[in-house]
Amino acid sequence: MLEAVVAIAREAGLDPILAVVPGALEVPRDVVPVRNDDPERGLSHSLQMGIAALPGDVEAAVVLLGDQPTLPVASLAAIVTARGSRPIVAASSGGLVLPPVLLERSAFDRVALIRGDSGLREITRGNPQLVREVPIEAVPADVDTPADLDRLGSSGSV
Repeated sequence: MLEAVVAIAREAGLDPILAVVPGALEVPRDVVPVRNDDPERGLSHSLQMGIAALPGDVEAAVVLLGDQPTLPVASLAAIVTARGSRPIVAASSGGLVLPPVLLERSAFDRVALIRGDSGLREITRGNPQLVREVPIEAVPADVDTPADLDRLGSSGSV
């Protein structure tokens, strides 16, 4: 699944590509692994590790989830294209803000404030004035298990 998400990031022109992964999980050659040996600390910890590992010259970061291998490249491109008016750009569908989320460098420090397993939800819901929402047509399937992936392959949805 990670390979599929990395392929989407590549096709959208994202560079560098970092992946926060547990332990010794293999990543594609052109991906910078950020090893999280304590994933039990939640999504916020992984996100903080990823932001901390970014090179100093990176102006913005796009946060993708490794369990969304069906994210359309067009959705990701729309997020990147919407940069400029606010420090956070996020996909939205059905009134919900969801990944992918682009953070301008000016918003990186907000990541240190989140806790637990909520990821960027605390920031996007708690600070709507900072978020530019970009409507996307289809919410990508959440693929957590090999069975989910098998169902996705046979039916197109999980």
